[in-house]
Amino acid sequence: MLNRQRLLSPEFKLISSWIEPGSRVLDLGCGDGTLLAHLQESRRCSGYGMELDPNLVIASIENGINVIQANLNKKSLLDYFDEDSFDYVIMTQALQVVDRPDLLLDEMLTIGKQSIVTFPNFGFWKNRIQLMFTGRMPETDVLPYHWYDTPNIHLCTFKDFESLCAEKGIAVVRRAVVNQQHETTLGMKLLPNLLGEIALYQIQRKHPK
Repeated sequence: MLNRQRLLSPEFKLISSWIEPGSRVLDLGCGDGTLLAHLQESRRCSGYGMELDPNLVIASIENGINVIQANLNKKSLLDYFDEDSFDYVIMTQALQVVDRPDLLLDEMLTIGKQSIVTFPNFGFWKNRIQLMFTGRMPETDVLPYHWYDTPNIHLCTFKDFESLCAEKGIAVVRRAVVNQQHETTLGMKLLPNLLGEIALYQIQRKHPK
């Protein structure tokens, strides 16, 4: 457990602090299962991971995770789980790579009481400057791909995401705005859409069923 804690990313540490002990958790795109393994060991959580890459599925199993190999673009979460099956449904750095993030958010908040999502902010000032002065799609440490080989098919800004939440009757429980090192500043708090590189949101339905 100590070794896993040492290797835990700042993003995972922050997410872990938002999870109530003893919760039931689903981690979408769980990778090698590091986050869920940490939650099981440090916060007495239980649940499942979902991952497409077969090698990462094997790694998750080796980390003691109950994992389902699945493609979130091919099947609905409701094909696997009933309503309110989880206290939290987590998806880190993957919302922008799915075909329909709006529909996936609906599913996440159907099978889970709350959701936690993280994504890169396309409105970050360096992205704006690159687009303005070079006339080309931005490439940064957070968004390192070329336009033609990027997995990010639905990039958005903080304002875009919060507008979508408002349209869907989704309440923002908590938000963190950070840089690549997952540090925050007063400037990021005052101008999150301009100065923040990465967003972390905890959300739920405004009017639960």
